[in-house]
Amino acid sequence: MTMNRYKMMILAALLGSQLAPPVLAQDELVKFQSLSPDVALEMAQAALKSCRAEGFQVAVAVVDRMGVAQVVLRDRFAGPHTPDTSVRKAWTAVSFRADTLLLAERTGPESPQSGARFIENVLMIGGGIPVLASGSIVAGIGISGAPSGEADHACAQAGIDAVAAKLELAG
Repeated sequence: MTMNRYKMMILAALLGSQLAPPVLAQDELVKFQSLSPDVALEMAQAALKSCRAEGFQVAVAVVDRMGVAQVVLRDRFAGPHTPDTSVRKAWTAVSFRADTLLLAERTGPESPQSGARFIENVLMIGGGIPVLASGSIVAGIGISGAPSGEADHACAQAGIDAVAAKLELAG
């Protein structure tokens, strides 16, 4: 490459950078809330208790806002698949920011969104609910082992309801 051509490339790069629109300042750090392990455990225990009261042997999982498991409880007669299934339901609820009962309806075989069911770790079966505090997702809860997705969902909601006052104070 000749020296003149090299100088022209440098000059073009400098002019291009001067003519580019300014970049708007953005926050370098993002602040968010996360559910404490104590509250996650309390929520899981309340959900398990609710399912037991209905005669269901289940597994309960609480994941953090990123979908990483914080608590997994399995009742002694819950099936061996239930711990993994409960984590996947909670992960799906956090990932899609919606409860899995609703997602199961919206991603049925005839739906244009049915392909979402093929994403790795996604489980579009009722029983996973995102947990909110001050309008932001702080966790997800998933239940597996009750006779239906609706029953799993009800137990998950009971777990959230048990700690709702603490979540309202978090804001």
